Amino acid sequence: MSKQPAFYSPRHVVVLAHPGRDSFNSLVADTYCAAVRSCGQEAIVRDLYAMGFDPVLKDHERPGTQGFALSKDVEAEHEAIRGSNVFVMVYPIWFGMPPAMMKGYVDRVLGAGVTPQDVQHRTALTLMKGQRLVSITSSGASKMWLNEQDQMESLRNVLGRYLKHAFAIKTYEDLHFGETVEGLEQEYVDQYLRDVHERARSICAEVAADQTTEHNAAS
Repeated sequence: MSKQPAFYSPRHVVVLAHPGRDSFNSLVADTYCAAVRSCGQEAIVRDLYAMGFDPVLKDHERPGTQGFALSKDVEAEHEAIRGSNVFVMVYPIWFGMPPAMMKGYVDRVLGAGVTPQDVQHRTALTLMKGQRLVSITSSGASKMWLNEQDQMESLRNVLGRYLKHAFAIKTYEDLHFGETVEGLEQEYVDQYLRDVHERARSICAEVAADQTTEHNAAS
């Protein structure tokens, strides 16, 4: 990754995985981006369904295979998100798991070229190395019920702590909204979006503080 000039505008990549453009998850992505921009930082959305992203890993994309090479769409995605400071995954929990679109994005884009040895020894050179990972999820079930099933802890381990170590990510945090069903009262939607807005601004402040610390250390 190329070295950024001092006090560049931090960039947040919001990876959205929901097929409905008017979904709660889309509102979350829009709200997060609006909050980031209000802090003077950059935000871009990778709406996987709207993009028609292909989540299926190709044989030649697997590191260690003969003729290993990244596909053109993966290279284009790398170009779009390279140099980002924060990666935000926004998705619903379906049958205890993220949508296949999100898993495919991890396989093909975020984890491109990463070998099992890289993961074990934490030597992966990814676009996310040293950056921040944020997961914002929703579910039709209540958060209490999911916790009783150990579902939230399972997701934190698989799409949070594991990726943090595998991709040499600096920090990981999550935010979850339960009982986001059709007909959810507007007051609850508004409160959830305020929570997203506040969390985004908090993350922006942390990123700005990191930038100041790095600048001072380099001076």
